[in-house]
Amino acid sequence: MTTPSASIELIELSDSDQVVEDPAEDIRGRKVRDRDGHELGRVDDLLIDPEERKVRFLRVAHGGILGFGGTASFVPVEAIRAIDDEIVHVAEPKQIVAEAPAYDPELIDATEYYHDLYRHYGYPPFWSTGYIYPGYPHYRI
Repeated sequence: MTTPSASIELIELSDSDQVVEDPAEDIRGRKVRDRDGHELGRVDDLLIDPEERKVRFLRVAHGGILGFGGTASFVPVEAIRAIDDEIVHVAEPKQIVAEAPAYDPELIDATEYYHDLYRHYGYPPFWSTGYIYPGYPHYRI
């Protein structure tokens, strides 16, 4: 795996002026289930590459009460296996998602974090040679 020569800057869709082109493809708020059907939480936001206009990670919120006191895990879009009207199904088991590297919003350069995250899940990062964006689901922002 190669590390990018420049810093990677991803932003949350909710913090941008971009929108998902087809509102039916906006999966924020949907439940997330692992490969065994266990609920992992809900898609709280989408981490996007504003230059490429592509979703790179789902931010999955879990725990807490009424949205307070919970934690979040990032799941690469490559892990999505299916999406229906209410649920996003991911290929990873609950434990892998729970053990993903924790995100620190104080990070100035998150490039190493993204590298560690892809390594944790076992997917090639989007900046690697020969990377192909997943064909399904199609996210257009």
